[in-house]
Amino acid sequence: LLDKTINSYLDVWLGPRDPRVKGWLLLENYTPTFIFSVLYLLIVWLGPKYMRNKQPFSCRGILVVYNLGLTLLSLYMFYELVTGVWEGGYNFFCQDTHSGGEADMKIIRVLWWYYFSKLIEFMDTFFFILRKNNHQITVLHVYHHATMLNIWWFVMNWVPCGHSYFGATLNSFIHVLMYSYYGLSAVPAMRPYLWWKKYITQGQLTQFVLTIFQTSCGVVWPCAFPQGWLYFQISYMISLIILFTNFYIQTYNKKASSRRKEYQNGSTATVNGYTNSFSSLENNVKQRKQRKD
Repeated sequence: LLDKTINSYLDVWLGPRDPRVKGWLLLENYTPTFIFSVLYLLIVWLGPKYMRNKQPFSCRGILVVYNLGLTLLSLYMFYELVTGVWEGGYNFFCQDTHSGGEADMKIIRVLWWYYFSKLIEFMDTFFFILRKNNHQITVLHVYHHATMLNIWWFVMNWVPCGHSYFGATLNSFIHVLMYSYYGLSAVPAMRPYLWWKKYITQGQLTQFVLTIFQTSCGVVWPCAFPQGWLYFQISYMISLIILFTNFYIQTYNKKASSRRKEYQNGSTATVNGYTNSFSSLENNVKQRKQRKD
């Protein structure tokens, strides 16, 4: 009864659903997706409290397997989306949901996996909780994970192909880089060779900007793709740009700034006249050690 009531309201607000996904796993009713999201938020709230007085779990082995699995899934989705778009002759500027022929069904099948992957990715947060890396459970992290599953439930029911392909394609490529990094970083011996963490965030920001540009093309040169979905995507991308930019500044720019300040403070300590005799002695010892002659 609850499902029928919700479905009737959604059909009134958003119009008829795409019949090509009728009966697909988790897409028939919104209730399971909503319940998964609520459970996710409850675990985010209660998990750190439960782990407060417990030892963190290592999870090293399962992290390698988990991240490898998501790397391969992301690579599969990226390949299938690119080939599907090519086979369907998709228009970059605006592509409706019913003119790609069999390629549309290929895109729909891949985008269902993309939707389902957002449920799997809840485990990112659960691993943070189990390992007591609570500093990584930021507003950005929770907002992004909790909203993506819900957004893509609606996308899959109303616009499961056409112009919807672009953001998912870019995101799948970024996730190949991201989950390969996480998987390799779970192996201590590999950590010194991992250099692309900073560029993952830059790639995500580039992805959002490109998605806004491509979505805006559908607004300027419209086709049969519903305009409301385009405006919503632009708004959501703007929110992610704001949050990811703040994350980037807090993570990289402020760290670099603090390192510069520490260096400057150390070099001007004697000028200010407040040097500690122990630190001065320590610096002299370090200088002698550095001399080879």
